[in-house]
Amino acid sequence: MILSVSPSRSRGRFAFLPALALIALPLAGCDDPKASNAASAPPPPQVTVAKPLKKLVADSDEYVGRFVANEFVEVRSRVSGYLDQIQFNDGQLVAKGDPLFQVDPRPFQAALAQAQGALAQAQANRAFAEADLQRSQALVRGATITQQSYDQRLQAKRAADAAVIVQEAAVRQAQLDLEFSQLKAPFTGRIGDRRVSVGGLVTGGANGSATLLATIASVDPIRLEFTMDEGAYLRYLRAAPGDDAPDRGLNLPVRLKLLDEKTFSRDGHIDFVDNAVSTESGTIRARAEFSNADGKLTPGMFARIQLSSSAAVDALLVPDAAVGSEQVRKFVYVVDANNVVAPKYVTLGPLVDGLRVIETGLDADDTIVTVGLMRVRPGAKVSPQQATAQAETKTKAN
Repeated sequence: MILSVSPSRSRGRFAFLPALALIALPLAGCDDPKASNAASAPPPPQVTVAKPLKKLVADSDEYVGRFVANEFVEVRSRVSGYLDQIQFNDGQLVAKGDPLFQVDPRPFQAALAQAQGALAQAQANRAFAEADLQRSQALVRGATITQQSYDQRLQAKRAADAAVIVQEAAVRQAQLDLEFSQLKAPFTGRIGDRRVSVGGLVTGGANGSATLLATIASVDPIRLEFTMDEGAYLRYLRAAPGDDAPDRGLNLPVRLKLLDEKTFSRDGHIDFVDNAVSTESGTIRARAEFSNADGKLTPGMFARIQLSSSAAVDALLVPDAAVGSEQVRKFVYVVDANNVVAPKYVTLGPLVDGLRVIETGLDADDTIVTVGLMRVRPGAKVSPQQATAQAETKTKAN
């Protein structure tokens, strides 16, 4: 008897075998679960960590002001005449007493010679009148001439004395006019461009019609004018040491930075505070003075100043990039002894030399994540690399 097997049933039975083989493969790897997890887990992310920088920091306010020259003058001639020489280059630094312009001196030299001649004539007349008076005094004692003749000679002597005084004044005026024909720098500073040319007519005088020849602005030191509100003014008065001195105690330190600079690197002092608060704006005008040996600070430029409003205290500083945000709260990531990351919520202060002041929420012994905040999660392990907060800031600045 021959048994036959149905082809369809045979294919169904053997189709089971590949499925069983696929199921058996993963089950074979389940013998060592620890080895499987170790192979699939990624390594801890590398981050840069540092201790907070401890530094003396004072509360400060910032203001924007404009530079003004300590001394500024418009060069105008006191005498009229034709311009003979220009003795400087436009925009150069000039020292006090340097010659700038020369008005044609020949008319003034002639006037001086004429005045000196008139003075010599007046002096000769005085000498003759004095000798005539002395002879009259001897004759009066002998009653040879009348009292009237004596009085006439006395009057002639007095008139001769007065004429000499007038001519001496004329000589001094002629000397001044000759001296004024040479215009010199009244102080050391930078001169602007010339407003006249050689050969042009210069109108002199003490009124506003005198010809403007050039302008000079002093360079070193230089002042920056700014305004502060009434509340800040009162706060500075209370914070400043001293009593009711002429400067009203506003001798707090001032620092300066230009608009393209990142740090306040120039030190100065307040040299003027106005005598009244503006009723329109509620502000008071002040002025700070700074050294300008390199000449970079130019009148008319804007700059920012930092005015300390309290005594310096110890503060903790971290790079600004180490601070994260969670809605309205700020935090830093702190790494513990097991290299586990946890957030600490902090209160921020101002920026000081590129670092952020942490007012509350951080300890000096904490190790914070400065680079790699996006690679870490709270409660996760990290692979830390040590750095300093100050070095990190310099690296980012470069």
